[in-house]
Amino acid sequence: MNRDGTEGEQRVCVIGGGVVGLFAALTLQEQGKQVSLIERGEIGGRQGASFGNGCWVNPGAIMPMSLPGLWREVPGYLLDRNGPFTIRWRHLPHLAEWLLRFLWAGRSWKKIDEQIVRRLPLLENPVTQYRLWAKQAGVEHLILSTGTMYIYRDRGELEADSKSWELRKKHNIRTRLIEPDELRRLEPALSSNYRYGMMLEDAATLADPSAFCLALGELFTKRGGKLVQAEVTGFEIGRNRLMAVRTDKEAVSCNQAVIAAGAWSKALAAQLGDRIPLISERGYHITIKNPGFSINHGMMHAEGKMAITPTTAGLRLAGQVELASLDAAPRWERAHILLAYAKRSFPSLEREIDLNRHDVWIGHRPSTPDSMPVIDRSSTCPDIVYAFGHGHTGLSMAPATAKIVGQLLGGDRLDAAMLQPFSAKRF
Repeated sequence: MNRDGTEGEQRVCVIGGGVVGLFAALTLQEQGKQVSLIERGEIGGRQGASFGNGCWVNPGAIMPMSLPGLWREVPGYLLDRNGPFTIRWRHLPHLAEWLLRFLWAGRSWKKIDEQIVRRLPLLENPVTQYRLWAKQAGVEHLILSTGTMYIYRDRGELEADSKSWELRKKHNIRTRLIEPDELRRLEPALSSNYRYGMMLEDAATLADPSAFCLALGELFTKRGGKLVQAEVTGFEIGRNRLMAVRTDKEAVSCNQAVIAAGAWSKALAAQLGDRIPLISERGYHITIKNPGFSINHGMMHAEGKMAITPTTAGLRLAGQVELASLDAAPRWERAHILLAYAKRSFPSLEREIDLNRHDVWIGHRPSTPDSMPVIDRSSTCPDIVYAFGHGHTGLSMAPATAKIVGQLLGGDRLDAAMLQPFSAKRF
């Protein structure tokens, strides 16, 4: 008999080949399970949020997205098409419930502190875990010890974020104030208009998320895993037990499954009786292939709310939150906004005005209103586990999420109080 009380060989389908699904698949392999990984596109392909994110692996990513006072900004978000957070008017009716829950989640600093405590277990030593897996996959060079630095134009901007920095310090996140002279030395290409920085010293940059995912996929298959390129359409369940995952090509026989399909997980969970308020926080990136300079740290632009990271493909600027539907057409003007911020931040980019020379991308952050992922068993079948909804912090939370998935499917006893914040029923 297996550790979780089942008989015979354990065959698991992991649905979703992004970084969360890959970590989960490799973790389950280590338990001796036969694992199939189902992904509708190529591993590391442009279809996934893992391709185009801000590249940060950050144990200091403890802050939820909704903070006190944010509700005052919503009218501006509706009116300003070019702001860092925008909502498309015609999609507002189906987003309204999520948006109200989102604002309510950030109603007080006491609630924020409670959310931080719940987030911390998912952010325990992620850089160490990335280095371990990168070494096994032969891509250690992709993990850069850059830290992450928030950049501010003046003391006023810095003070506006003071509560967030106080909470990081309270919860033992290593931070350091960067004064103007040191900022010039650390980042000589940065405009002198930016005078202060706040450094998260233990963060790292993933120099090429696509290549990293591809390497993990190759490690998975080398260890006997099966890759299935298909679209999942449903499940075959009999007497409350999973028998197979249905796809548009074939039924994949299994007795356990993990749904880690990002923003597309909502529809699959609904088939299993769980109504999850999950939306896509649509994000854009632009990668400037030959900027003519290098940067030494990952940066967060306090004004533009975007990540600036050194990658193997060039200087990546990733960010913007656009609330619309999964299938709404991209609005590539959002990439122009990122380029405009880049020019203001790095004066030597002024000549880089031809967008055709740069890579632009749109992706879908799978986001819940309380900024917490769903890591839980489905209501219909205990053999199916959810692992989605990480919002802006999927890279950083992937290793810990995979560990919990392994424990749930391995029959380990888990602390119910620790799991409750990730429950599918909390909504």
